[in-house]
Amino acid sequence: MASAGLEILGLALSVVGTLLEMVACGLPTWKVTAFIEANIVVAQTIWDGLWMSCAVQSTGQMQCKVHDSVLALTPDLQAARALTVISSVMGIVGLMVVVAGAQCTNCIRADAVKARVVNAGGAIYIVSGVFVLVPLCWMANNIITEFYDPLVPASMKREIGAALYIGWAATGLLLVGGAILCCSCPSAARSGYSVKYAHGGGGGGVGGAQASTNGGYDKRNYV
Repeated sequence: MASAGLEILGLALSVVGTLLEMVACGLPTWKVTAFIEANIVVAQTIWDGLWMSCAVQSTGQMQCKVHDSVLALTPDLQAARALTVISSVMGIVGLMVVVAGAQCTNCIRADAVKARVVNAGGAIYIVSGVFVLVPLCWMANNIITEFYDPLVPASMKREIGAALYIGWAATGLLLVGGAILCCSCPSAARSGYSVKYAHGGGGGGVGGAQASTNGGYDKRNYV
């Protein structure tokens, strides 16, 4: 029961992490305009995402434009696109693998095989978390570097957007959930208990009793 509870907990954390990762992948708020000038009243705010850029006017109107060319993007955006999509696909694959090997399903009969399948699903989730962590840290490093670069104009400086924080939360859930799935293993194979008694000197009394193959005691053991 404890092992099944760990599997459910690890799977729940991993699924939530995958959903948050997909949300972060689609949000356009990976980079946002940095307000560092004396005048905080600006005409518009720029959001830069993996798939589009949005301009939010001071009146509340928002206009978004999808990136025309993948090759025209910066290397960090290209890597973020590829790795987040791969990570999302791995999250779905990990879900199917864990469900197939879970103790509450009958897709696989052998307990030892089920344990290995669940552990493989946990490893997939850990790799998925690493894949999404790489572009997040790369993007954050570039944003911080450009923010403190005096050669970059103030209008071009960006800050870390909400999508990065959501992505980091998703990474934590994926790593923790995957680790729990890798550590969860069922108890030893549940087979019938064999009762063995040490042979006594006579061999015919109670001390020499042995369990028969059908679980009972052979009548010859009784005097």
